[in-house]
Amino acid sequence: MDVFGLVGNPVGHSLSPPMHEAAYDELDLEARYVTFEPEPDAIADAIDGAAALGVTGLNVTIPFKQDVLDCVEADELASRIGAVNTIDFTGERVTGHNTDAVGALRALRDHDVTIEGARAVVVGAGGAGRAIAFGLADAGASVAIANRTASKAHDLAAEVPDATGHDLAEETLAELLSEADVLVNATSVGMDDDETPVPAETLHGDLAVLDAVYSPLETRLLRDAADAGATTVDGAWMLLYQGVEAFELWTGRDAPVDAMNQALRSRL
Repeated sequence: MDVFGLVGNPVGHSLSPPMHEAAYDELDLEARYVTFEPEPDAIADAIDGAAALGVTGLNVTIPFKQDVLDCVEADELASRIGAVNTIDFTGERVTGHNTDAVGALRALRDHDVTIEGARAVVVGAGGAGRAIAFGLADAGASVAIANRTASKAHDLAAEVPDATGHDLAEETLAELLSEADVLVNATSVGMDDDETPVPAETLHGDLAVLDAVYSPLETRLLRDAADAGATTVDGAWMLLYQGVEAFELWTGRDAPVDAMNQALRSRL
């Protein structure tokens, strides 16, 4: 039996176990997905222990996405992003990957959003923002990164190909979004309150708007975007597809996307 899992602290809130277990059931795989919650200073021992126990693959969440870089051989994308969210133990070496970037891209493409040649605005320069900005740029989009602390946006833009950094002033967003094709909220704004990082009047019907927040599914940003006639993509799609990408990396099989999506959304 293959053992997969999630390592983080805390992990009790995670929706990954039911999503992955649904995939195993759908494909009749002898596998289980479990959670591990090591102490913050014990992640290296946890990864070594997982390898010794024959764990096949691990997802990684807060606060360990950066720490595990020292424990694995990270691929080129994860190294550039500076974070690992998926570990594969099946090869000769323990490898680290970042499926958040691909998760965002697959979520957009699933909604018929063209990325190559698009003008994208990413709000937020934290972990999710880094992954999404690199993913969009690698897929052929030009990327404007807007962040509350503008210096962080400028620093990230210096690393991402064909990217620029900006502040979050309303006039800045209005100018950026007037010609944008894609908007991604990569902050937590809207998760705990009915707020939005982007004024409604800056949105328009030619935008595709992805909100990485998945609880609630319908954030104020997405409501405002729908009212403006924009294409809306809720955060559960990104969560789904980062899991799909990890499943396919570990197993070499096409993921049962519908079964995983149903299991995920039934718990939201």
